[in-house]
Amino acid sequence: MEGKETRFGASIGGLFAAVTTNTSTGAINAMHDSLTPIGGLVPLFDLILGEISPGGIGAGLYGMLVIGAILSVFIAGLMVGRTPEYLGKKVESYEMKMAMVTVLVLAVSILGFTAIATATQPGQAGPLNAGPHGFSEILYAFASQTANNGSAFAGLTGNTPFYNILGGFAMLIGRFGMIVPILALAGSMAAKRRVAPSLGTFPTTGIIFGVLLVGVVVIVGALTFFPALALGPIVEQLLQNAGKVF
Repeated sequence: MEGKETRFGASIGGLFAAVTTNTSTGAINAMHDSLTPIGGLVPLFDLILGEISPGGIGAGLYGMLVIGAILSVFIAGLMVGRTPEYLGKKVESYEMKMAMVTVLVLAVSILGFTAIATATQPGQAGPLNAGPHGFSEILYAFASQTANNGSAFAGLTGNTPFYNILGGFAMLIGRFGMIVPILALAGSMAAKRRVAPSLGTFPTTGIIFGVLLVGVVVIVGALTFFPALALGPIVEQLLQNAGKVF
């Protein structure tokens, strides 16, 4: 119950933490820094996915369309051996380049600034806790700022010139670094002529596409951020479990 509202308890606090990081609200009813390591992993994972489940205001929608739909359609097109199509428009090399720029911007901002903070003295002075939990505090800060969420692991002292400057850049990159390639992708798709569906067209409705969409989102997020998560909440949970056993 440490860090939790007595009115709501641990269960509602954990639920609210997951909901607020799946959308762009940033409101909290419990201290995320006080969650268990795996409990803190959930909102952190929501943020690094780009708040696309179910989708934050604005950012969550275009994140799902680009990271989820466009990449999923491209993979499906490779499976059936045809040029992928989405909403009757062909997804070609230019659209895939813009989609990958969007994915890479999210990773570069979060992981890049986290690496700078953990490797420099001003950055190391911010976390309240040492070890993996301190790393999680830094990672969460830049994930939240890049995702335009607003929540934080309260153990990080972020009101310093170092974190204010890096956090400002993270917010700029997280918004404009993603919006520009997404607008370029949207303009390219809007200028294309619709093509009639054929037997080789992969349907973008139904259970099969839904499963593929979820799989692509999770795989992209896991491959990109799993090493960082392993250094933070995952290893912290393993250390806690080891301490209980021995």
